Amino acid sequence: MTWLYQIPILLFSVILHEYAHGWMAERKGDDTARVMGRLTFNPLAHIDPVGSVLLPLIAALTGGPLIGWAKPVPVNPYRLNDPTRDMMWVGAAGPVSNLLLAVVCSFALFFLKFAGIEDKLIYSFLGYAVVINVLLPVFNMVPVPPLDGSRVLSGLLPSRIAYEYMKIEPYGIFIIFILISSGFFWRLIMPAVYAIVGLLVGWHTMII
Repeated sequence: MTWLYQIPILLFSVILHEYAHGWMAERKGDDTARVMGRLTFNPLAHIDPVGSVLLPLIAALTGGPLIGWAKPVPVNPYRLNDPTRDMMWVGAAGPVSNLLLAVVCSFALFFLKFAGIEDKLIYSFLGYAVVINVLLPVFNMVPVPPLDGSRVLSGLLPSRIAYEYMKIEPYGIFIIFILISSGFFWRLIMPAVYAIVGLLVGWHTMII
């Protein structure tokens, strides 16, 4: 029944992810998310029926990797100071926020161990928070539109190629579901997830 606290961790993490997108967009000139009431941590403003409820429940009940998403915050690229460059920053902000949360939880685990506090529930909660907040950014940085990795990649490509590349966005969600259902998606990203989680948790043993 660990999914009873894994799902709340996931929900907070995806909300943080979307908040970071909106926050960065505002820093770069576009306040659309704030105007539309989406620059908030209120779950009701972010919950997506499929990505925030159905997919996490299916993953929890079937034992698959716990993954999901919140309702994307609205971003108007034409209001950004430099649409091409700034969309890269907006796209990267979500994954970076999750990685920072994973680092914070990793340090919390370290201080608990250092203080000699042994509470299995807290350890499990923080451990899952590390894993989920590594899994989310690695998942989102896969360069399949509309995932965040496509925003970063399109900003690095020549404008003509980027334009053609982003034409696949209407079909991106179907591509992602095919990759996930085939198992290829997990074989692609899980080595990176294991490596990063190992790095965040493993340094404890080198110090204590």
